Amino acid sequence: MVELESVRVGTCGWTDPTLIKAGTFYPPGASNAEERLRYYASQFPLVEVDATYYALPREEQAGLWVERTPPDFVFNVKAYSLLTQHPTMAKTIPTDLRESILPEHRDKQRLYPKHLAAEAVEEIWGRFAEALLPLDSAGKLGAVLLQFPEWHVPSRANREYLQLAREKLADYRLCVEFRNRTWLATEKDRDRTLGFLREHELALVCVDMPQGFRSSLPPVAEVTSPDLAVVRFHGRDPKAWEKKTVSERFRYRYDEDELREWVPKAEHLADNAREVHVLMNNCYQDYAVTNAQQFMDLLSGAEVPVVPPQS
Repeated sequence: MVELESVRVGTCGWTDPTLIKAGTFYPPGASNAEERLRYYASQFPLVEVDATYYALPREEQAGLWVERTPPDFVFNVKAYSLLTQHPTMAKTIPTDLRESILPEHRDKQRLYPKHLAAEAVEEIWGRFAEALLPLDSAGKLGAVLLQFPEWHVPSRANREYLQLAREKLADYRLCVEFRNRTWLATEKDRDRTLGFLREHELALVCVDMPQGFRSSLPPVAEVTSPDLAVVRFHGRDPKAWEKKTVSERFRYRYDEDELREWVPKAEHLADNAREVHVLMNNCYQDYAVTNAQQFMDLLSGAEVPVVPPQS
């Protein structure tokens, strides 16, 4: 059995609309964001903030998260899309930086870093880092998640970009999730990738996800930073993985046997990293919170409640 003190389990968010609508997790009195976070934090020791992918976080908001959670609660924060080379909605670029969008790209709805002046991109890195200071100062910032797109393949340029991210967020723990199988496709690929991450103290995000796609990484459990190991569960439905909307793509509830497969892997990670974060990203209705609780029970050796099969 794994000591729960070294393994934190949680979900990727606490305000998913389908979770709130289901009405099976939050008590009747938890009717706004503050009350929901307070209740969530009474049930789990960890949460991932995904809203920061869609828009830069605000320092004031991070301060409220600190106030609304227990002293030992931890937030992992997903990096703003522009910082991981995803297409980024132009309307989310800070108003005072929009003049820095290169003239030939100002009519675009989605932007990439190359569409902005270098000084603006530098400023965005700085603002993202500064916004997390309240969490970091309170000891509540677990890690920044750098999730890269499918086209982020193993290349010299992309490895250099990982080094850049490490430099820009030097004060924070970073974990990296790849969405292109070639990073770990062969033993040679795996050795090179894991070696690079270890050299730069970047934690590999281990994943449980549908297989058979360019984005599919194998469910390996490897520690590349002695400080932290991270696992994210995305579901196993290949048909759902091809869907566009989040509510369809992650609509998968793990059964007990599937979760149990990861218990020895979590033990391995806990043996080699000071802290392990396990996050359920199957955020549809109460699937994620149910599986998170089940996984905590499995780790502690407690009896796992029986849940009905997914609909």
